[in-house]
Amino acid sequence: MPVSKIVTVRSLAVVALAAGALAGAVTLPASAADGRPHRANVEISGVQYNAPGRYDDSARSLNKEWAEVTNNSRHGVNLDGWTLADEDGHTYTFHHYRLDGGATVRVRTGEGRDRGSNLFQDRRHEFLDNDSDTVTLRNDHGRFVDDFSWGDHHHRGGDHRGGDHRGGEHRGDHHGGRR
Repeated sequence: MPVSKIVTVRSLAVVALAAGALAGAVTLPASAADGRPHRANVEISGVQYNAPGRYDDSARSLNKEWAEVTNNSRHGVNLDGWTLADEDGHTYTFHHYRLDGGATVRVRTGEGRDRGSNLFQDRRHEFLDNDSDTVTLRNDHGRFVDDFSWGDHHHRGGDHRGGDHRGGEHRGDHHGGRR
């Protein structure tokens, strides 16, 4: 093979490799390209920390307190071993639960039977502080996924990396309304 054809084949190979690398860089999400964290596929989408109505420590009253977890991706996520915890260390661990793509599960404080999009912590006392608290979602490896805060934002663990924490609540309102 003549030298000019060898050089041309090598040049084409180098150009193809460079184009592939450039295409890979261009297809990165803007958040990854500029160093900002991208939006998590799974997030705490709402919290009802001050249950409406009269509070009396009954299961009915306690089940009006909840946290919602939403999977924003198109693919299901196995939440087995994931945890929701408040600042006082009260922790709920998901057991054998798969959250479908685009789905939301509501984790209620009181007692009940786990069904579909409602899970129950089976607690006999409030889980969330009405005045100020942070709920943190961690995966089955204990890695931070998301958090949701309201009131005075005290982050005792020093591991807070959540989103926007302007005054008031972080995401949603105290009634846990969907966005």
